[in-house]
Amino acid sequence: MSEHDFEAIRGVPGELPANEKVIWQGAPDAWELAVSAFHIRPVAAYFAGMLALRLVTSVSGGQAVGAALMQTLSVLPLAIAALAMLGGLAWLYARTTVYTITSKRVVVRFGVALPKAINIPFAQIESASVKRLSKGRGDVALKLTSPNKIAFLQLWPNARPWSFSSPEPTFRALKDVEPAAASLVAAMREVAAIDVAPTRSAQARTSGASPVRPEAAAA
Repeated sequence: MSEHDFEAIRGVPGELPANEKVIWQGAPDAWELAVSAFHIRPVAAYFAGMLALRLVTSVSGGQAVGAALMQTLSVLPLAIAALAMLGGLAWLYARTTVYTITSKRVVVRFGVALPKAINIPFAQIESASVKRLSKGRGDVALKLTSPNKIAFLQLWPNARPWSFSSPEPTFRALKDVEPAAASLVAAMREVAAIDVAPTRSAQARTSGASPVRPEAAAA
C-alpha cells in the first residue's frame, strides 16, 4: 500500500466539490520522460564516445587489440549502471505523477520521496502551448498570470525546459498530447477564453502544426 492509495480520487488531493468534475487525466510516458527530462540518449552517447576513445587511445599506444578491448569493456558496467539509474528515476517519476484537468482547475500530483500536489485554478492560467513531437507525443505547458509563480525546482520535472525566469507547469512526455490540449481548452471555455498554440521548438520539429483554439476543441 502506498500513500496514494488513500486518495479519494486518483491524483487529486481531497474530495471534489459537488460542482466540480474530472475532465481528463494522464501521466508521463516513462521512456519519453527518460529522453526529454533525464536526457538518457546524450548520456548514452557520451559513454559510447568515451569507451570508443579509450579503446582507440589504448590501441594507438601500442596495446594489443584484445587487451585494449577487455580493458575498455571493464568500464562498461559503470555506464550501464548510470543509464539504469536514469531510466529507473524516469520510471519512478512517471509512475507517481498524475496530471488532472477538472472543470475548475489543473492538478499536478508528483514526487517520489516527497509526494506533493499543485493546484492551478483556471483563473491563474494566461495561456498554454503545445509541443508536438512524432507519433502524437508531446508536452502541454501552462503560462501563469502575473504575479503567480511556482519555482522551477519545485515543479521539476513537470516544468517547461529552460523556462527558469518564468516557470511554466507542464504536462511532460505525454504519449498522446492532443486529448490533453483539447480537454484543457474545452474545460476553460466555460470560464474564460484561452489560446493553446504550438511552441517554437515544436514548430521546428513538426510540419503543419497549427494552434488549438476553443472553437476547434468544441467542434
